Amino acid sequence: MDASPSGSRARRLPLSLAAGLSALALASGCSDSATDSPEPSVAAARQDSASRAVAELESDYQRVINDVLPSVVQIQTADGLGSGIVYDDDGNIVTNAHVVGDAKSFKVSVATGEHVLDASLVSSYPDQDLAVIRIDDKPDGLRAAKFGDSEKVEVGQIVLAMGSPLGLSSSVTQGIVSALGRTVSESRSGGGTGATLANMVQTSAAINPGNSGGALVNLNSEVIGIPTLAATDPALGNSAAPGIGFAIPVSTVKTIADQIIDKGKVTDSGRAALDITGRTVVDDDYRPAGVALVSVVRGGAAYDAGMRVGDIITRIGDTEVTTITSLAEALAGEEPGDRVKVTYTRGGTTRTAEVTLGEI
Repeated sequence: MDASPSGSRARRLPLSLAAGLSALALASGCSDSATDSPEPSVAAARQDSASRAVAELESDYQRVINDVLPSVVQIQTADGLGSGIVYDDDGNIVTNAHVVGDAKSFKVSVATGEHVLDASLVSSYPDQDLAVIRIDDKPDGLRAAKFGDSEKVEVGQIVLAMGSPLGLSSSVTQGIVSALGRTVSESRSGGGTGATLANMVQTSAAINPGNSGGALVNLNSEVIGIPTLAATDPALGNSAAPGIGFAIPVSTVKTIADQIIDKGKVTDSGRAALDITGRTVVDDDYRPAGVALVSVVRGGAAYDAGMRVGDIITRIGDTEVTTITSLAEALAGEEPGDRVKVTYTRGGTTRTAEVTLGEI
């Protein structure tokens, strides 16, 4: 059921780092002359400094794990399992929509596996692949996670992924933030929602089934994202591409979760829309060639711009549109109220329209 979650076997980074730092320290003092070699006391001091750096990094990892892991839970449904994060002191847990699927009730285990609790669905929002469930009888001592600020996330930051990959609860792996602002589309196969997700955090932490809905955290013990899916490589039979995983940013998580908790549903998605439904069409060579409008909401963005059923969208701004997925990806970078130029064909004639975008 888990489309593409996050986690991997822990790498022994501290040992590798120690070796690397030691080698660097020794090499920096070398020259062609043996008399230029550092004194034994200098080399020893550098070795000691490297060892302290490794010990400090290791201590940071252990502190973050102790801080955050009690807030990460395993979620089990009749179809499979995934992970979640304790969102607040009221027993609300945020996770991926593809983790909860169609289920309304769940078994929730704390990360250590000591307690199994009953939980119920609050609401699911598949368009952003997020959901909130609530523990029916909240136990004492349940610890809410600390959520960070997406504006402070930077490429190169060390991050830890926590969850239950392949059912292995309390698993912790490490990586870095590899990139920001990625737009990716989930597959519907394997239980995915098919959603197009914008502003994703790319991470080198591996993504494995069962880790979806867990926590991607920085070394300040702050959740900066929810691991959600992994890139797949068609050359490898669509198996996961190692080291390319994606997490929903914490800004999106908080925006959606707060609305679900306060109102029981999402009323303000912040996602741009044309207010149409469409389907991919192909050309004479059976290649994807655009998105045909199957229905157009009267009074919606496309309708007000003069577009009608049967029109075929081929471009949004300067971005070519060949499939329904590429259309969603083109719109993912826009906001409701933005004006965009839409190129489309009607009866074989190319037209353009200035569209003020609506909201999903």
